[in-house]
Formats: sequence, C-alpha cells, structure tokens
Amino acid sequence: MSATLPVADIGDRIKIFSGIHNFRDYGGYAGHDGARMVTDRLFRSGQHREATSDDLAALTGYDLRTVIDLRSDAERVRYPCARPDGFTAQVRFATGTVAGEAAPHVAAADALTADAAQARMIGLYRIMPYRPDLVTVFTMYFDALATRDGASLLHCFAGKDRTGLAAALLHHLLGVHADDVMADYLLTNIAAERAGRNAVRAATIRANFGMAMTDDAVHTVMTASPAFLAAAFESISACHGSIEVYAESVLGVSPAVRTALADRLLT
Repeated sequence: MSATLPVADIGDRIKIFSGIHNFRDYGGYAGHDGARMVTDRLFRSGQHREATSDDLAALTGYDLRTVIDLRSDAERVRYPCARPDGFTAQVRFATGTVAGEAAPHVAAADALTADAAQARMIGLYRIMPYRPDLVTVFTMYFDALATRDGASLLHCFAGKDRTGLAAALLHHLLGVHADDVMADYLLTNIAAERAGRNAVRAATIRANFGMAMTDDAVHTVMTASPAFLAAAFESISACHGSIEVYAESVLGVSPAVRTALADRLLT
C-alpha cells in the first residue's frame, strides 16, 4: 500500500507564481525504512523567463543553492531564466547539445492525432534515460544532491517530462512507493490547471509547432500521462534490469552515492 501524504498536502506542494510555472516541492514522501524525504529543500518547476519582479522577490525566500537546468543550449538562449538580485546559486547544465535534444512535448508536435501523439511521446520517453544530454545533466543532478547543502531547484522548459523523469528517478532511489512516484509525476497536470496554464500552453504549441494538430493531439503532448513515465521505466528495466543498476552504470550513482542521498534527503 502507498504511504502517501494527505490529499490536502498534494495541493499545498504547488506554489503559485505569476510567471514561473509548475513550481512545487517534491520532497516529503515516505522512503526507505519508514524515513521521510525532507521538505522545503527539493523544488521543481518550468523555466523562469517570464518571472515577474514579485516572483523573483518571492523566490529569494527559498534560498536556492543549486539549480539543475535540464534544457538544451538553444532553449537556454531562447528562454533565459530571470534571476533575483543577489542570486548566487550554482547552476548546472549540459553544454554542446544538438537540435534534437529538446523538450519531448515539442519533439512530438509533428504528430497530428491523439493516437499518433501518444505513440510519439511514449517513444520519446523510452529513449530519454539514454539521451546523451540528459545522461550528462542527470549525472550532475545526483552529484549535486549527494554533495551540496541547501535547497535545490530542478527544471526544464515546462517542468513536465525531463524534470518529471529526473524527480521520479530520485524518488525511486530513495525508496518512495511507486504510487507516490507516479502521483508526483502526474501533479504537473493539476499544477498547470490551477495556474490557468493549460490554455496558454496549448496555444503556444499550436502557434509555434503544430498548427495542423488536432485539439486532442495538443492535449496529449502537454499532459503528463502514466504511460509516458512507465515507458521510461520499462526501457530502463529492459536494458539494465533495475533503476539502481541503471543509475550506477549510466549516471554514476554508486551505492556510496545512494547512501549520501539518503543521509541528506531522508529524515
């Protein structure tokens, strides 16, 4: 049985900003041996280009020490993140990325129907754990969590796919129940709806990438679906047998690193 937090806490995780979307705490879940993940230390979101001055002032209250930016070079140039005055957090990201290393929901915008979009997203999730850019930055992510003090922020463009997979990997390695891993991944859908972002995101996708897509296709690519995350985990299982073996052999998360993660992130 899942050891979930109370339902009310699901909504409490979501922090509403004007221009920073899908910002939330992904700690607090029950992990190994009855321990619980820390809260107010692990945050995830979408990009911060549209952050208002009020957003940036509020962001200083989180005292971020590390930022893991999962976006490509092109995304960081096109959507530079606004930063608050006095920002001193270490920002980690992969450089030398290529055109194909983009947000999955953008890469899938060539699918014109819902069925095609579903299949395209599942295919993209299957390769995500092995994309060279993501292997590089996922490695940075786990190293940062195992070695650096203070709060961290994990983000990509929408905070949905790449961020969702990275957070899910951490949850699994800390012993979070599979139901809670999936619930946190799917919370993106609630966060977008509460912030009124679904209509905006749909319009952006259609205007920039998929004028010929049906409404259902647009909805599919901008939604977090259980089938998507399951596809990534199934790909890992098929190639490595377990997430632990994948994390060690591909991302350098050795047993010693897993111990460091537990010591820092479980209470």
